[in-house]
Amino acid sequence: MAAKTLAVAAEPDLPPRTAAQLLVDLQTARLDGLSGTVVERADLGLPAIPTLTGEQSAELTSLVSGKHTLRVWYSGPDKARVSLLGTQGQSDVIHNGADTWIWSSKDAKAQHFKSDPAKADDKGPAGIPSDLPKSPQEAADLALKAIDPSTQVSTGNSARIAGRNAYELILRPRDTASLVSEIRLAIDAQEKLPLRVQVLAKGQASPAFEVAFTQVSFTRPDDAQFVFNPPAGTKVEEADPAKIEEEHQQKQPDLTKGAEPKTTVVGTGWTSVFVMRSSSPAGADPAEEQKAQDVINQLPVGNGGRTFNSKLFSVLITDDGRVLVGAVTPERLAQVAADPAAQLK
Repeated sequence: MAAKTLAVAAEPDLPPRTAAQLLVDLQTARLDGLSGTVVERADLGLPAIPTLTGEQSAELTSLVSGKHTLRVWYSGPDKARVSLLGTQGQSDVIHNGADTWIWSSKDAKAQHFKSDPAKADDKGPAGIPSDLPKSPQEAADLALKAIDPSTQVSTGNSARIAGRNAYELILRPRDTASLVSEIRLAIDAQEKLPLRVQVLAKGQASPAFEVAFTQVSFTRPDDAQFVFNPPAGTKVEEADPAKIEEEHQQKQPDLTKGAEPKTTVVGTGWTSVFVMRSSSPAGADPAEEQKAQDVINQLPVGNGGRTFNSKLFSVLITDDGRVLVGAVTPERLAQVAADPAAQLK
């Protein structure tokens, strides 16, 4: 009883707002400046990643598993910085006007990309790791895209996040075949911006994914935060966009001889399933193909093929060479695999 009383007392007393009002708040809020500390936790039920080994990795590609601490700064669309802090170093992505820097303290290496303002479609380097959302704003943007008739929207309890009062908006799939139970968005009562996003899987009490501020300020950061000064001993590489594109193309398989993958999406909303069929491209490395096949052969057999299941998504590799992926149950993937629309012949 005492614990319940404390929990209730911890909830701030805020004027009531409906789910519709909170949606309008999120979609009309304006962000001029921000800095803070973000904690990201991912417990998707994936196999253990060796690079984590109980420590917080400072690699930007490690965000799909474990707990990570990031520092973020934002000062308009032309100035942004994300710093991933690890026990053995840190990695930064700094964007300032036409300049973008990617720096790893562990590798003592930095890459500098220069975009061309004259090209409307030049948004900087395509190789910046994205993985899972690195801020509550990114996660909320993804969640809001899911709102359609297949989504039930409601309000939850008020909360204190990073020392600030927040409303809670809850998104739930109407289709029970979805592995997502609900998405909870904590919205700053004053600034109307997301402070925390949690994704809960069916049957799980704790979030499979969470990204939240532990400290935040909505004051514009000083411009010095977006100036990169390479530490002593850092090897700086000036990235040549033409060379990067050439190397990227060289790594791509030759799809000119009928090997281009066939793809389709079956269903809509939370239970949509991506389906792909592809044959071996010309010039494919047999050794690499065998390695991939060895991994597939280790997956359990079920539902008409090899399966891989996590808390929030399932994968089915059928015996006839198709790959189906969706945030749905393995049984739903098997149903889609039998659907004429998913045959890709």
